[in-house]
Amino acid sequence: MKQDKKIPFDSPDFVASLAGGLSVLRAFDDNHSTMTLSEVAERTDMDRAKARRYLLTLHALGYVHKDKRQFKLSPKTLSIGASYLSSEHHHDIVQFYLERVTEQTGESCSFAVLDDDEVVYIARSAAKHRLLSITLSIGTRLPVAYTSMGRAIMANLPEDEREDYIQKIKLTSHTPFSITDREQFRVMLNEVYNNQYVVVDQELDTGLRSLALPIYKANNELIGAINISTNAMRVSKEALIEEFLPILRDCAEKIQTYYI
Repeated sequence: MKQDKKIPFDSPDFVASLAGGLSVLRAFDDNHSTMTLSEVAERTDMDRAKARRYLLTLHALGYVHKDKRQFKLSPKTLSIGASYLSSEHHHDIVQFYLERVTEQTGESCSFAVLDDDEVVYIARSAAKHRLLSITLSIGTRLPVAYTSMGRAIMANLPEDEREDYIQKIKLTSHTPFSITDREQFRVMLNEVYNNQYVVVDQELDTGLRSLALPIYKANNELIGAINISTNAMRVSKEALIEEFLPILRDCAEKIQTYYI
């Protein structure tokens, strides 16, 4: 996976006001869909006056709705994500094959890419049952260290980039099963690289078990990863590997043929 070379934050080419506006947009999520000015300022770690200017500018541009003291995102923000998806010409093909996996397994299947220390869902076929306490959809961001797709991607980065991630990511105990030791995490990623698949067993959310594979272009360039997510009480780790892994590998192979 090619990593973009980014300018430092103190570069004269870095536009701090643009970065601030984007951080305000990203402050809104499932648990903070409507916020006051004070709440936005707190979540973005900026003073109220600056947060107010960003919110009112976004409101003037139509990206934020304002109702008395409350702010929330407007549907116009979807145009930003839609621009990305429209540039990904294979999205419909990926969606088709993810839905095939859901039909075969009865479980949710997703496709995600790496963005800093998070994975971003860009396609998803959802099963009827809900697995996480949050709603997963296109655009959802989750920590790279505790998602199966994140680990599948990290494990297959060039060795120096993988080590950079190991050193910088936050290893947090989301559940009693979460890996928090950096050396243990390094060993785990080496195993993932050797196996070319990974199972994450209840490390992000109790009861969530998932299987993931990396996705490559025809020239062997890493793109992202796909996964199957299940309920740990319903699907054993052995069943994931023995029954679902061949189905997911077949899906990966079909998707990869469209990426030249």
